[in-house]
Amino acid sequence: MVTDLRLLSKSGLIIAVLLALLSGFTVSGLLTTSKTLTSSGSVKTINVEVYWDNLCTHVVNSVDWGTPEPGEVVDQTVYIKNSGSAPLNVSIKTSNWTPVEAANYITFTWDNEGVSIDSDQVLQASLTLTVSDAITGISDFLFNIVIEGTG
Repeated sequence: MVTDLRLLSKSGLIIAVLLALLSGFTVSGLLTTSKTLTSSGSVKTINVEVYWDNLCTHVVNSVDWGTPEPGEVVDQTVYIKNSGSAPLNVSIKTSNWTPVEAANYITFTWDNEGVSIDSDQVLQASLTLTVSDAITGISDFLFNIVIEGTG
């Protein structure tokens, strides 16, 4: 009978421990709660597009200055659109002059340096090429126009 009591005692202890553990998990499960919050926002983007028309339907891929003569000034009108979500300041520079000496005789300017363009707005810009009277030895030229938007 003593042996049976010990066996019963051990199995009772095991059952008691299991019940305690299970009830602990149940109690902790009853105390768990959660709250789901929605979240939204906008990512700031900047993007510059260049068009030949103010309706922004004809994209500018390159500017052809034709065949300007020494002393001549050539103007081209383009429209710069801010298609990003934030205002930006526009600036312009040139690069990769070919031949390199062309940059000594040909000047490129524009009329909107540092102007701010709001999101989804369009800015009319005049691009100007001026050929020096003193140009010699250059019959063809090529350069990149880089329009930058900073916002």
